[in-house]
Amino acid sequence: MDNSDNLDSGDGVTVFFPGAGSFGAEFGPLTEALGRSSRPVRYPGRLGRDFGEPATSFDAVVRACADQIRRRSAVRPLLFGHSYGAYVAYATAVRLGEAGVQVAALAVAGAAGPGLLRVLEQAAAGPAEAAAYLDRVDPRVLAGAPSDEWRAVVAETAAQDLRLLRQFTPGTAPGLRCPVLAARGTEDPLTTDDTIAAWQHTTTGPFTRHTFPGGHSDLLGSPDCVSWLRRVRETADA
Repeated sequence: MDNSDNLDSGDGVTVFFPGAGSFGAEFGPLTEALGRSSRPVRYPGRLGRDFGEPATSFDAVVRACADQIRRRSAVRPLLFGHSYGAYVAYATAVRLGEAGVQVAALAVAGAAGPGLLRVLEQAAAGPAEAAAYLDRVDPRVLAGAPSDEWRAVVAETAAQDLRLLRQFTPGTAPGLRCPVLAARGTEDPLTTDDTIAAWQHTTTGPFTRHTFPGGHSDLLGSPDCVSWLRRVRETADA
């Protein structure tokens, strides 16, 4: 099966990049607000072998994401990445730009600027360590899992994502020209207003930052965040 099938083609496409261990459910309020032209990207192997083998490198994840967007001929896509997905979205935006695809904007949430990224080696050591990390950062992730089996899947997937993220080495020069918008929740333990402000160094275009009620992930469901992203999409379309 072509793992690009989840992306519509044409204008007004918003592509969501899930966080470590996530399958995209956290974007539910945002995809509902933006309509069927907005859906999560599919990381290699995320939903089983029908969608390819799990990536063995961070670059392979980025390449797969960029290929999905290019194959669907998305025009001026808006990329939105959360946590781990923020870095995948940024690297994907850079790759698309190098391929001549104009990105309307990059929006990120729950992630410090790439130059400040630090991935704890212990958190990426294995499922148990990744589960402990998720419990510290965002307790709702595993607590809300429907079964022990699913919690194990999420923990194992998060460990793999964090191992790949340790390979990410952002450049020192701005890689983008499009607008970049960074957001965080007031209770997010992984970010501060200053660390999300560091995203301004990724672009030569406009930059803004926003703080919404909530923690690391639940900020994505706040009405303020939903309204904000709808405005970002409308601005990009205009």
